[in-house]
Amino acid sequence: MTTVLKRNKWEIWRDVVFALFAREIRTGFNDKLGLGWAVINPILFIFVLSYLRSKLAGAETHTLPTFTFMAIGILFIQSFLRALGSSARAIGKNKALFAFRQVQPLSAVFAGALFEILVKIFVIISIVILMYFMGMELQISNPLLFLACFFLLWIFAVALGLLFGIAEMFVKEVAKVRELLTRPMFFISGTFFSLQDIPREYWHFLDWNPVLHAIELTRYSVHSSYGNEGVSLSYLCGAVLVFSFLSLSIYHISWKQAISR
Repeated sequence: MTTVLKRNKWEIWRDVVFALFAREIRTGFNDKLGLGWAVINPILFIFVLSYLRSKLAGAETHTLPTFTFMAIGILFIQSFLRALGSSARAIGKNKALFAFRQVQPLSAVFAGALFEILVKIFVIISIVILMYFMGMELQISNPLLFLACFFLLWIFAVALGLLFGIAEMFVKEVAKVRELLTRPMFFISGTFFSLQDIPREYWHFLDWNPVLHAIELTRYSVHSSYGNEGVSLSYLCGAVLVFSFLSLSIYHISWKQAISR
């Protein structure tokens, strides 16, 4: 006699996310370089830009080693942009799977974003190991703040990606708008500079950006001497909370209409 296994909603959702996550791994590393390129690319980028920055500002940037300064900026902005793009594309990319009742768009968004954050965690660990063997300084003054900024930035990217993903199902041209809006993020989020490099009277043109707050606070968490003037963890948390609530509300209202188009 065949035994029927009954699963609750949590177990079904977990299995669906795992299956979608495995699918992301297969499609994300289907070339010869695979995960190696995901590590080599940002490391080369960081070394080149750190060398150029050190020629301009010296071995230290506002008491922070220039390599660490650039590594935090580049890794965080890349994590944000990749999680945002993956979350926004997840709904359209997996639309055929939504014919199965157990598979919902939110599961696809979460699986794609989880894949991106795990890749970036692997990259960070690789860079830390590389810095250790190269004899570079390894120090984190406030590990909890470091982790909080990293995961808050990831949640913010996923929330924005979910908003764009829903909008793109109604109007495909929104994808082009998203790409246009995210291109300047490399230059206005403190990736290559510090807020301290800019005159105080111009801070209000940049400090509306939660990504800038996350990057600057992470640098402060590594070296407390770097300072946290002009940025706020409360502002970052508030922005993440608002956009998370907004994206989940819009998703709850419109996801069925979005996938039926």
